Amino acid sequence: MKQGSLWIVGTGMRAAGQVTAEARSAIRHADKLFYLVQDVVTAAWLEEQNPTAESLFGLYGEGKDRRQTYEEMVVTILDVVRTGQEVCVAFYGHPGVFVDPGHEAIRRARGEGFEAGMLPGVSTEDCLIADLGFDPGRCGGQNFEASDFLLRHRIFDPTSHLVLWQIGGIGVKDYSSEPLWNPRGLVVLTRVLAESYPVDHVVVVYEAAPYPPFPPKVLRQPLAELPHAAVTVRSTLWVPPLPPRAVDPERRAEILRDR
Repeated sequence: MKQGSLWIVGTGMRAAGQVTAEARSAIRHADKLFYLVQDVVTAAWLEEQNPTAESLFGLYGEGKDRRQTYEEMVVTILDVVRTGQEVCVAFYGHPGVFVDPGHEAIRRARGEGFEAGMLPGVSTEDCLIADLGFDPGRCGGQNFEASDFLLRHRIFDPTSHLVLWQIGGIGVKDYSSEPLWNPRGLVVLTRVLAESYPVDHVVVVYEAAPYPPFPPKVLRQPLAELPHAAVTVRSTLWVPPLPPRAVDPERRAEILRDR
């Protein structure tokens, strides 16, 4: 291995309160810390933990293609790794969920012979399951990015839990400071979901709470009203399952163990 290393870590969804012990250690002991988080409290906490802390948020620009921004993040990170320093990059939530620059930086660093890895964090999905109180293990669950779900006609089972990410930015590739990037996308999403669910089926628009003790954003409403919901780019949609299918008696007999 070359001298120099890279660790991508997650800070969770709540202000500095969901950082794991191993992520905290990587943050504190890094020669250089970069970060991209969604609240000023976590940013301040990171800067307290490591005086080298530097935000990557300045690489975004109004109307700028996010793919260009992600490439610039990767280049910024690897330029420091190549100097032989131990680099840590902290992203909010889970660093492996919708964090393209984290995955790409690890791939390139390893390809160049540097030690590189990822430490998990608390994601929006983790908070959603806890706050809404459902168990995806009971009838299964499916997760899709909302644009991908629509554009690729993803096949899913409406009798399982359905979670759709980034419903406020459907079909948008550039960055905007507006809270909702594409209202028209919600209209299309509602129409597609209505092919599998009744229009009065209650769905939930969810946003994890960034600060304790404030509650999460939980908006329950009929599917037909989704285009008019208070959605932002931070919103995730949970579609509860339809009633379960009947058990196949022949398959049941086939798989049950003899007692």
